[in-house]
Amino acid sequence: MKIEVWSDFVCPFCYIGKRRLEEALAQFPNRDSVEVEFKSFELDPNSPPYSGKSIHEALASKYGMSIEQAKQANRNVGQQAATVGLTFNFENMKPTNTFNAHRLAKFAKTQGKEAVLTEKLLFAYFTDSKNVGDLETLAEIAVASGLDREESLKVLQDEKAYANDVRIDQSIAGQYQITGVPFFIVNQKYAISGAQPTSTFAGALQKVWEEENPAPVLQDLSTVSAEDASCVDGNCVIPDRKV
Repeated sequence: MKIEVWSDFVCPFCYIGKRRLEEALAQFPNRDSVEVEFKSFELDPNSPPYSGKSIHEALASKYGMSIEQAKQANRNVGQQAATVGLTFNFENMKPTNTFNAHRLAKFAKTQGKEAVLTEKLLFAYFTDSKNVGDLETLAEIAVASGLDREESLKVLQDEKAYANDVRIDQSIAGQYQITGVPFFIVNQKYAISGAQPTSTFAGALQKVWEEENPAPVLQDLSTVSAEDASCVDGNCVIPDRKV
């Protein structure tokens, strides 16, 4: 079973949805047969590098709300995050462009480190208040994920490196008409939109598994009725026969 996850590193519901999927997978008996692949999606491709503006200011500006309304909205999201064990440090978050982070993730994929880097990027932004648009910061996160620092920096400093891989993901998202994240596609057949409850992910995993691994259907070749030739519920009834 393959699950493709479109997400962005500065999307709070992407982190929450990721954790809920992981909770569902932890309960799933066949989790070792599930492959999770992350896909690039920029919430705002035109977002500038971190400028010193707070996440509250950025949210208020984007949606035309007051700073207090933005703070309340962020508090609500933070409460949701807490239900899955995440801590969001909204007061110190550094909103920024994520294109370079996505390029780094594509490089990490070639090294078998996509999953660990994705988690560390999300944690760095939401909990540690790191600037995930800064190349040196990204290099540090790469090292913490098991990647070579110099090689990672070389990728980051080359603006063309893995850029096409990111854009391909975004193009596919457009074909699927994905306009918001997180967005999950299971076996290129089923879609789950948003940070759904853990139970929704668990139900989807079970449904797809049963569909892909149906119980065998037997053709009955019996010539005598089951009632006359079967033991049922631990009892065997031998029919009277005249000799």
